[in-house]
Amino acid sequence: MELTLNPCTNITSDAIGKPGQRVFYIQGTTIDQQVTLIIEKIQVQTLSASILQFLVDLEKNFPDLEIPSGHYSEETMRIVPPVDPLFRVGEISLAYNHESDQACVIVKEITMDPQEAVEDDDRITTVNFWCSREQIKSMANWGLELVQKGRPICPLCHEPISPDGHFCPKKNGHNRH
Repeated sequence: MELTLNPCTNITSDAIGKPGQRVFYIQGTTIDQQVTLIIEKIQVQTLSASILQFLVDLEKNFPDLEIPSGHYSEETMRIVPPVDPLFRVGEISLAYNHESDQACVIVKEITMDPQEAVEDDDRITTVNFWCSREQIKSMANWGLELVQKGRPICPLCHEPISPDGHFCPKKNGHNRH
């Protein structure tokens, strides 16, 4: 099943917890509905970078479009309780409707067991977050800042470095502090 939020009054990604123990979320809100999903840190980072590239591509294809600023306030980018995730995110894609000048973040549930997905047809497995280009650019800029606030990344293997050390495969497994 598919759920569509159109238009979103707010869309964001955020994290709850201390670095190294954070759980990441994506949340969209309309006037009468709020949907929260669990997302991985790397998905937030990839989605943010993809959105920024997507907007550059839109500007090339539609030169008449106003360039969104992407400004945000941290208060408006924080997720709003209750945090009751609908599902864990698997696939993410982006779409654009030139007539309405809206972007869409299309999020699909991760499926561990394909048979389980077939048996439960009533479960929502896709959420379409329709929003403005300004909203998704703000979400992308906030997402990149959010990821940078976490644990530092190892320059060799690109994995997070824990406060108690780091098992780095590029260093032949030696701990690196």
